[in-house]
Amino acid sequence: MKKYLPFALRLIVAIILIQTLRFKFTAHPDSVYIFSQVGLEPFGRIGIGVLELISGILLLIPKTVWAGATLTLGIIGGAILMHLTKLGIEVNNDGGVLFITAVVMFILSATILYIYKKDIPFLSFS
Repeated sequence: MKKYLPFALRLIVAIILIQTLRFKFTAHPDSVYIFSQVGLEPFGRIGIGVLELISGILLLIPKTVWAGATLTLGIIGGAILMHLTKLGIEVNNDGGVLFITAVVMFILSATILYIYKKDIPFLSFS
């Protein structure tokens, strides 16, 4: 169980990150709307998509899990901040699903980083 739970958490976060890329890279109207509202369309949409792809890949490689979790925390932390300041909890009548997903991803990423803290090369934990 100890072995499978961390992998399942990593897989869940990576799948969500990678699954959302189709919206960003195909300029889906909802994605364009969101990034326009925060003043990051189109370069922010594409740039954040690339960072999410990198983060998803890093989460799946055992030696780089800590880096993927850290990058995800930064990306999703920014998304939560945008929801709280510019977008609102509910975007385009989605019932708050994007915001809730971001909060869950943030919590899961923080949990993953905690589980893999011993793998961070420049920190020494006993």
